[in-house]
Amino acid sequence: MINYKELLLHVNTFIFDYDGVLTDGTVLLMSNGDALRTANVKDGYALQLAVKKNYRIAIISGAYSESVKRRFEALNVQDIFLGVDKKIDIFNEYLEKHKLDPENVLYMGDDIPDYEIMSRAGVPTCPADAAEEIKNVSKYISHFAGGRGCVRDVIEQVLKIQGKWMNDDAYHW
Repeated sequence: MINYKELLLHVNTFIFDYDGVLTDGTVLLMSNGDALRTANVKDGYALQLAVKKNYRIAIISGAYSESVKRRFEALNVQDIFLGVDKKIDIFNEYLEKHKLDPENVLYMGDDIPDYEIMSRAGVPTCPADAAEEIKNVSKYISHFAGGRGCVRDVIEQVLKIQGKWMNDDAYHW
């Protein structure tokens, strides 16, 4: 059986679910209908660094929020798919559009809507508090929960194993 760290050598694309991965899954519902979420600054740092290092980054989420979209745009993440009903369709279209091999994709999800993608991605990963079904198809389970640094964890591991961590461009946003 191959060690998951060997799989990280070939990752050139990161795709993440949002709620439960980049957030802890808690949603504060406001009286005007807005849903507020918290996000981890270290996850944000890692995302913008991966963009600078020319990795493809995509977000595929069933949720839709203008504030979520603005956050990723501020981190220079260009491929943001929100309000998605069937994630596998967006995943397949994304791979085809960019001529990507699924073996080079690290996907992190936390719940049942992520299952189909995780069964296809080369490096399926999840936060520590993911659903059991998702843990069972993951090649790596982060020690960090969703919204608590799990995204930073996987990005940092890939950049370190590929020799792209702590280079000159790491010291600024």
